Amino acid sequence: MIALPQRQPRAMDKKLLDILVCPVTGAALSPLTAEQRDALNARVREQALRYVDGSLVEAPLDDGLITDDRHTVYRVDDDIPVLLPDRGIPFEDAAAA
Repeated sequence: MIALPQRQPRAMDKKLLDILVCPVTGAALSPLTAEQRDALNARVREQALRYVDGSLVEAPLDDGLITDDRHTVYRVDDDIPVLLPDRGIPFEDAAAA
């Protein structure tokens, strides 16, 4: 498998970040750190990371948002936050590995 270089995430507009919340709990969201993203992507490579709906996370994350309680991550694809309840990624599972 050829490793593709990771796209550098752009900084999300502060005004947008201030109004985005978790669609399930209403918790505030913060950008993923590089360390958090790398931990998630390690689980993606192992095919060991699942969305809340149980489906496999198949593509690595270029960027993401994490709830302030550190329970759920949402992808940011092409600079667009994917805030769908069934597309949350439980962060406890990723951090436990």
